[in-house]
Amino acid sequence: MNNKKLGFAACSLLLALASFNAPAKEWENLQIATEGVYEPWNRTLPDGSFDGFEPQMAKVLCERMQVRCTIVVQDWDGLIPGLKAGKFDVVMDALAISPQRRQVIDFSRPYTKAPATFVALRSSGIDLGGGSLSLRGDAAQDGPLVDALRKKLEGKLIGIVSGTVYSKFIHDQFGQVATIREYKTPPEPLMDLKNGRVDVVFEDLGFLAGEMQRGGSDVVLVGPAINGPIWGEGEAFGIRKGEPELKAKLDAAIASLIADGTIADLSRKWFKHDFTPPTH
Repeated sequence: MNNKKLGFAACSLLLALASFNAPAKEWENLQIATEGVYEPWNRTLPDGSFDGFEPQMAKVLCERMQVRCTIVVQDWDGLIPGLKAGKFDVVMDALAISPQRRQVIDFSRPYTKAPATFVALRSSGIDLGGGSLSLRGDAAQDGPLVDALRKKLEGKLIGIVSGTVYSKFIHDQFGQVATIREYKTPPEPLMDLKNGRVDVVFEDLGFLAGEMQRGGSDVVLVGPAINGPIWGEGEAFGIRKGEPELKAKLDAAIASLIADGTIADLSRKWFKHDFTPPTH
């Protein structure tokens, strides 16, 4: 064999063995990124500390993992790019697991599974129907199930946050009959709803529950609770690919919070609903 080829092969073998024998990473400190404005999932208090369902859950979770956690603020658009760039270790922002996101990051097991729905102003008189609707996420299959919604939303202005799992659904099912206005952050479409610039807003029920718990709000639910495979497995922590030890620690801690009812208790406290994900 050529000496150069032999040398290259030996180096490759040494690198492979070094990688194989590399010790598992010890996670003693974690930086967790969140928006801090997605109430009641997460919010920033006047003193700069964090509160809401996710920060309170994270406090218990980090104690279970025996890890020192620091929460940092990051705009929605920068959460996944910042995670991939190593600016922080975990994303915690009601991040729904989706096939598209799985291509670029990994996820913990889900800690919640929240439905989504439409809201409008009480004074608008808009009524899109109640109950619940389970969708698969296939535009053709789901189409007949949302026909009634499509007719009622004809000519309306729909507000939606861009880059979410909800925006694709809204464009696929209502893009031909309604005008869709996209926003960077969740509070923006609600602000435009209150100011009469959009007719309805589509968001997850957890976030909307926070708005409707505020006294004097004219914002009300006007559509069915939409859930099912369309939103994936649920909301989870986003982590970089190739961090199996971190995923294992998060998964085990989440499982313990689900098993002892911590997730259910915090969910009812902050959302007035139990968003505990299915465990099967």
